Amino acid sequence: MSEANDLAGGVVAGEPGGPGGGAARGRGPDAAPSGDRPGAGRRRAAKGREGLEPPLRHRIITASLLTVAALYFLTPVYWLVVSSTKSSSDLFGTFGFWFHDPHPLDYLHRVLTYDDGIYVRWFANSLMYAGVGALAATLLSAAAGYALAKYRFPGREGIFNVILAGVLIPGTALALPLYLLFSEIGLANTYWAVLIPSVVSPFGVYLCRIYAAAAVPDSLLEAARIDGAGEARIFSTLGLRLMTPALVTVFLFQFVHIWNNFFLPLVMLSDSDLYPIQLGLTSWQGYADRQPELYQYTVGGAFLSVLPLMVLMGVLQRYWRTGLTEGSVKA
Repeated sequence: MSEANDLAGGVVAGEPGGPGGGAARGRGPDAAPSGDRPGAGRRRAAKGREGLEPPLRHRIITASLLTVAALYFLTPVYWLVVSSTKSSSDLFGTFGFWFHDPHPLDYLHRVLTYDDGIYVRWFANSLMYAGVGALAATLLSAAAGYALAKYRFPGREGIFNVILAGVLIPGTALALPLYLLFSEIGLANTYWAVLIPSVVSPFGVYLCRIYAAAAVPDSLLEAARIDGAGEARIFSTLGLRLMTPALVTVFLFQFVHIWNNFFLPLVMLSDSDLYPIQLGLTSWQGYADRQPELYQYTVGGAFLSVLPLMVLMGVLQRYWRTGLTEGSVKA
């Protein structure tokens, strides 16, 4: 009888109406102690999150500095947008940061059609120089950086140090020796005179080596070799994919460098049909004293030359975000 009474008491205690039954069934291992008020756990979690945030004054200072930097870089672009809608007389006779009788399509059409559309040819030349040169430089830098990071061979560190020394040499110091060399082999005043020097990027090799050493695990390469993959296939299928954020950075830096390069084409080229945009706009500016409309054409051409860089930045930035989040989640 005593055992039966004990069993009955346990069943009653576990029922919803029983003493402590509902609390025992509703309280899990992570439940707050019975003495806590409702919502106390949520308040503690909110306080913990607030402790991780930087102080308000630091956030204000950071936002202020970023705003000043954004204004510094965007103000010239805004001036280009406004000035490209003005005539040559309005460029000098009106307020520079506001519109005055804007006709943007008309003026841009004049830029594109002046002198039998020479600007379009310069634009195509710049796309070819920058696009082909940046792509070749990216692939060459990826191969060199991957080899220096993942293979051991005599003289590896010496080669890498020589490449680092190349980063310190300004391009203007090499322009005249390159011109003399290309003149000897008959490549001066050709497309190759600008393309060949553009495929070499010492900084790209340095960045690819550092990134390959950190992002391409040796265990993955060994597994691929065990499965029978050759070195070329490992590099093309594994190495290039894992190095994508670094390759995007090298491509963009090299594209912008070639696109804005002025001194090398100035030394190498004498035929205006081979000019890139920067050299062509400078030649227009040189004749603007005798042809005042060239002032407006130069400003409009400069505005058009900024557009490819803006588009390229918008398209490629998602690869940077992907690379920044790699490894941020603990397995």
